[in-house]
Amino acid sequence: MKIRFIHRKSQWTLTIQGWIVTFICIIALMVFTLSTIYPFLAVNSPVTADVIVVEGWIPDYAIKDAIALFQRGSYNHLITTGLPVSKGYYLAQYKNFAELTAATFIVLGFNPEQLVAVPAPKVIKHRTQASAIALREWLSTSELDVKSINLYSLGPHARRSWIIFKAVLEPEIRVGVIAAEPQEYDPKQWWHSSEGVRTVIGEVIAYLYAQFVDWK
Repeated sequence: MKIRFIHRKSQWTLTIQGWIVTFICIIALMVFTLSTIYPFLAVNSPVTADVIVVEGWIPDYAIKDAIALFQRGSYNHLITTGLPVSKGYYLAQYKNFAELTAATFIVLGFNPEQLVAVPAPKVIKHRTQASAIALREWLSTSELDVKSINLYSLGPHARRSWIIFKAVLEPEIRVGVIAAEPQEYDPKQWWHSSEGVRTVIGEVIAYLYAQFVDWK
């Protein structure tokens, strides 16, 4: 019996033309991904609603935009959500982002009678879900007859928040979403900014994670 340590075999490999086509396809895929991933994450899909729900962690400039949005629409009430503040808790007048953001709305001239703050308890993970559950519990005991809401979030975080709020509130309450445009980077060229890259890539990972979690 002959012992052999090597043997010869034939295999397929790309030609020069094949490598060129492959390279072009990879570049095209990268360009397509860069140009479409942000609009996919920063989704805008509002529904007819008389209540707008604002995530309390959004920056002040987005709060100004939310006021303009409220005034342009046919909304009757605005609800802020949010967890306890993570910095300056013992010094801050407002202990959670829901109340802090609500106070900011009032300082900017918003009508307090149309404003409600719904804080969520402190949690280590699933913070957006905690806010959605706190909102559901508040609505269940509120005198407001809410059939639909529009969720107001920031940029690429909007789709993930939309997924979670829909899972928690629907089918009893229909949920739409509106994404505020961030000012920290150019959304159309987010890959030119370290802030944009960190935010978008982080939200891509978080979105994929959200697909495998039961948020109810």
